Amino acid sequence: MTMVRVAASPAVLRWARHRAGVDTQGVEAAFRVQEWERGERQPTLRQLQAYAKATHTPVGTFFLSDPPTDELPIGDFRTIRDERIARPSTNLLETIETCQLRQDWYRRYAIEDGAEPVAFVASAQVGDDVVVAAARVRHGVGLDIAERSTMPRWADAFRAFVQGVEDAGVLVMVSGVVGANAHRPLDPDEFRGFALADAIAPLVFVNGRSTTSAKTFTLAHELAHLALGESGIDAAVVDAPVRAGVPDMERWCNEFAAELLVPLADLAERKSVAVEDPIAAANDLARRYKVSTLVVLRRMWDARWFDSWAAYREAYDAETERLAGIDRAPSAGGSFYRTLAARLGRRFANAIAASVAEGRTPVREAMRLTATKSPTSFDAFARSLGVGT
Repeated sequence: MTMVRVAASPAVLRWARHRAGVDTQGVEAAFRVQEWERGERQPTLRQLQAYAKATHTPVGTFFLSDPPTDELPIGDFRTIRDERIARPSTNLLETIETCQLRQDWYRRYAIEDGAEPVAFVASAQVGDDVVVAAARVRHGVGLDIAERSTMPRWADAFRAFVQGVEDAGVLVMVSGVVGANAHRPLDPDEFRGFALADAIAPLVFVNGRSTTSAKTFTLAHELAHLALGESGIDAAVVDAPVRAGVPDMERWCNEFAAELLVPLADLAERKSVAVEDPIAAANDLARRYKVSTLVVLRRMWDARWFDSWAAYREAYDAETERLAGIDRAPSAGGSFYRTLAARLGRRFANAIAASVAEGRTPVREAMRLTATKSPTSFDAFARSLGVGT
């Protein structure tokens, strides 16, 4: 029996593979992708359907003559070594879309409950004094530097930071995968996080594949975006303020994040710390502020603790190289429902569980928004939060 082949566009086949981040070798065992992309052979419909699933692409897209243009629905401020990242991955696009759907749902829910706007959203402008702006947000989210200094672990400090931000009215979602799919990890080299600004339902997403210190800085950076009232995705690079070509908004957001986490006024009181060995000093101070040594080194430069720019860059580059040799910590294991609660954020998770229990939201909609696979699974998740029957 002759198999019927379909005229899929070689250019779109190639685009779909690149967009999904799949190399040729990775799909060649299952598909004759090299022949397809060269136009030497066409796939069968069944093969095309399987390839569409493997590359997370709608089947109909392959019949277009040219690849569609993927555009981020929010501002793109990502830069690596002063170069803008050109193509968003399908994992990133789907994550933003999912968060927008969750934000839309939560906004309606919060308005029905009479929620007030979050006070610090859109409270600043680029060019405002970051010390004043950061102090306002630090107070709003209850970030207590002295209290953080007593916490034994960076992870404890990060969880407390997240809780304070959520208590202030911000949805915080921390995940290293698309939805609940462990086979689709998010790449921290593509993005560290993004902010979806909204007066009632501001949302911050943090890429959970980063280190705890990086997640802390990303959360602070995204709070800067919310303070400006601007949605955006970025790389949250610590040394962005000192590099050329960085947009003014990103420069301001990074300066804000550094001041939020390591206030210069507080740092000035630590000047007695010996700086003959700046990296040792940075390690001591990092334990106080529960941030990375790179953030501390940057703040030491801001506080003029270095004699010269060359001395600062020597210490910063040496520490960067040391940290590059340390493997990223794997995602935390444990209970599926505890992990899911972190991915969704406690504010969102509790709200949707309560809404279903009250009969305001259908279970099917809740399953779609929480990436749970059955009513039983959603009910178990709700009960793990202390909500439901």
